[in-house]
This record gives sequence, C-alpha cells and structure tokens, in this order.
Amino acid sequence: MILSMTGYGVATAEFTHGALSLEVKSVNSRFLDITFRMNDEMRALEPILRELITASVSRGKVEMRLGYARDSAARTARPLAVNAMAVQRLAAAADEIRRLLPGVRALATREILEWPGVLEDASLAPDALRAAALTLARDALAEFRASREREGGKLKAMLVERVAAIEAWVRRIEPLLPQIVAEHHARLAARLRDALGAADDERVRQEVALFGIRIDVAEELSRLHAHLGEVSRVLEAGGVSGKRLDFLMQELHREANTLGSKSVSPEVSGYAMEIKILIEQMREQVQNIE
Repeated sequence: MILSMTGYGVATAEFTHGALSLEVKSVNSRFLDITFRMNDEMRALEPILRELITASVSRGKVEMRLGYARDSAARTARPLAVNAMAVQRLAAAADEIRRLLPGVRALATREILEWPGVLEDASLAPDALRAAALTLARDALAEFRASREREGGKLKAMLVERVAAIEAWVRRIEPLLPQIVAEHHARLAARLRDALGAADDERVRQEVALFGIRIDVAEELSRLHAHLGEVSRVLEAGGVSGKRLDFLMQELHREANTLGSKSVSPEVSGYAMEIKILIEQMREQVQNIE
C-alpha cells in the first residue's frame, strides 16, 4: 500500500457538560515531525499519543489537537475544584522569587486562580477524560490512515500512468535511432571529405566512428527502461517508499537530460522534452509519498 504524507482524521466524544474532540492532520516533510496542541491537564498523555502516532507514521509533519468544549450553560453552572498540589508548587516558586527579590509583592488571589492548572472542572473526572482521549486518538488515527491510503492510491495511479506514458515515448524513439544515426553519419562524412579531401578516407571513418559513439543514446534508453521498471516494482511493493522513488526520479531526470543533449534529431529532442515533463510531474507527486 502506497501511503500519502497528507492525511486527516477527527473523532469526538460527548460528555454531560461538553464534548471532547481530537484532530490529527499531516503534510509532507523529509522526516517525522510531531506537534501537539492540547490543554495542560492533557499533557500527561503526550508520550502515549506520540507512541500511537509513531507506530503508524514514519515521515511527515503531523499535528494533533486535543480539546474539550463545554456547553454554554455548563460554563457558569459547572462545579470547580482547587488543585492543591498546583497551588503548593506555585506558592513554593513564589517564595523562592521573594527570597531572591525581597521587594516583589505577593501573589493576589485572582492571579493564583488564573494560573494554569490551579482550577479544575470537578464535573469531569480526569481519569475518564484521559481514557476517552486515548480512545479518540485510536479512532482518529484509523481515519487518518484511511485518508492517507486513499490519497496514496491516487498518487500510485498517477505515477503508473506516467510510467506507461514515458515507456511509450521511449518505444517511439528506439526504432528511429538506426536511421537517424546513419543519415547523420552520411552528412558528417560528406562534410569531412569536403574539408579533408577524398584521399583521407581513414581519417573520415575515424571521425565518423567517434562522433557516432558520442551521439549513441542506446545506453540512455536502456537505463530509462531499467529505472522505469524499478519504479513500477516499488509502487507495486508499497510500504515506505518515498525516498527511494525520489532517488529514482533523479536518475530518470539525468538520463532524460543526457538523451536530449546527445540527440541530433529535432524529433528525438522533442520526445526527450516530453519525457522530461512527465518525469517532473512524477517528481512533484513523489514528494507527497511516505
């Protein structure tokens, strides 16, 4: 299965006073880059969530958002509880600051209450919230993977189509080569005889033979066939293949460039340009494959 690095998944869970939602999305990247957006009370879940992501993703810039949205009526009616441990840590930090800076005023009650983690929603059990978040993460990641598979299938179909198109151009070039080379040899030999004289036929043959080697593109065509076959094999095998396909695109582009530069026929030069355009289209899409 070819997987795209672009994907999206979301899952929600309803509670008495609100809803918990988890969203995961990704774009292409050379490496695996994971970012979390969540409230402080959920930070303890980050290592587990990271493990769930790395188990199914090897490359891409992944962002996971986890949030709890309360009902408008519950925002004023919900019971609140003070997190004693958070207050104690804040008080110890404030005492240390006053020891270092004696002139600093003490914290006001409002400042303490506004400190993250001091007030907790007593209507929502932390254990239940975290258990629900983990369930949502698994559901969202399943949807996320499904979207990557669908996108990967489209990318594979496009690449297979381009491979077939390049093969068709190569097959159009191959039968033209003997005639093109023979005609160019004849023209070159005629010009050399005019310049060197008929008495120097051996020199003419040498020059024609050397030039024939320089314009021979049979090796480039053979390598194009080989690289295209490897692209097809990698696409069929699936898995994490983006970097390998990117390398193959570079090799295909190099052979197509050489084919165009060695061509002595406007027709073959035009075909080489068409091949380069198709390779560039493939290269752009390969950047999105994991």
